[in-house]
Amino acid sequence: MNKNIRFFSILINIAVPVFLIMTSIRILINPFYLDYEYNLPSFPADEFGFSTQDRLHWGKLSLEYLTNSAGPEFLGDLKFDDGQPIYDERELSHMLDVKNLVQLMIKIWIPLTVFLLIAGVLAWRTGWLSQFWKAVSRGGWLTLGLIGLILAGVVLNFDALFTGFHLIFFTGDTWLFFSDDTLIRLFPEKLWSDAFIFTGVFTLAGAVICAFTGARLSQKIK
Repeated sequence: MNKNIRFFSILINIAVPVFLIMTSIRILINPFYLDYEYNLPSFPADEFGFSTQDRLHWGKLSLEYLTNSAGPEFLGDLKFDDGQPIYDERELSHMLDVKNLVQLMIKIWIPLTVFLLIAGVLAWRTGWLSQFWKAVSRGGWLTLGLIGLILAGVVLNFDALFTGFHLIFFTGDTWLFFSDDTLIRLFPEKLWSDAFIFTGVFTLAGAVICAFTGARLSQKIK
């Protein structure tokens, strides 16, 4: 294997786990996830008065904000019937942080998808398709290990995992809120623990496909 092929193989090894995890997250940043969660019999009711329809209305607008090009005023202009704003300044600031993180992820995810597609086409055209699929398979196995650790963390101590995630991606305690804040009422811990689990399950499914299909295709092409 020449140096160029080895270099691209290493890049693919690294790209596959990132691509699979980001794809799973992107799947969940859609209104249907809120439809599913809010209508679960086990989903905790809002003790301060939001109905399921209230949560769906405000939750979907909040989710839309994360992926659109609007500024903070998109959420800042939202008001309850009595004229009170949906979110206070602290919540708006956190939602802006989340939006920036989500949009950064999308900016990485799209080129990463293009890279993997182009690498596959180049491998096919230049005769190293077997090595390409081996790299995809190794990336799948690497993903299985990473997601196994994350899911173990969800099961053993979700609070610690959730706290660690926020300490990595957000500054100080800007992500901490009171139980009567709108963000907590719309997005309680149950929604986030399920999101971690679904992300893990979706990513595991993709990793298994990559690991076994990649290995099979690399052998078949020889």
